Amino acid sequence: MGIAPAPARVNALLTIADTPELTFDEIREALQLSKSATSNAINYLLTLDRIGYKTKPGDRKRYFYSKLNQWKTSFRDRILGLDGYTSMIREIQENRTEDTVEFNKQLEDLANFMDYYIKESIAIIDRWENK
Repeated sequence: MGIAPAPARVNALLTIADTPELTFDEIREALQLSKSATSNAINYLLTLDRIGYKTKPGDRKRYFYSKLNQWKTSFRDRILGLDGYTSMIREIQENRTEDTVEFNKQLEDLANFMDYYIKESIAIIDRWENK
């Protein structure tokens, strides 16, 4: 899904592990990653909101877990994030010369498709939630 190997491996481990939460050291040992690579991967996944962590009273360790329950929100956010790209295409289209008719038509076609894709994708998620 477009992420580097170390974060992808951490994400996969947290998805398939027999326990729903793993400590930093458990992740590092299972994947045989350096402390730095493990830390960078975890921080990246936290930034993407793909994983979370919790602490336990009297324990300084953080317990990391996969945020599988948020997949619909994640998909919706990514799809809606395309709105900015579509707006940029439309702005480019408005500021282009009229001399490049075919290219301008291609830009319009792309922007129209992106609008359609966003609308239909969100509708699919909504239908899934209501089934």
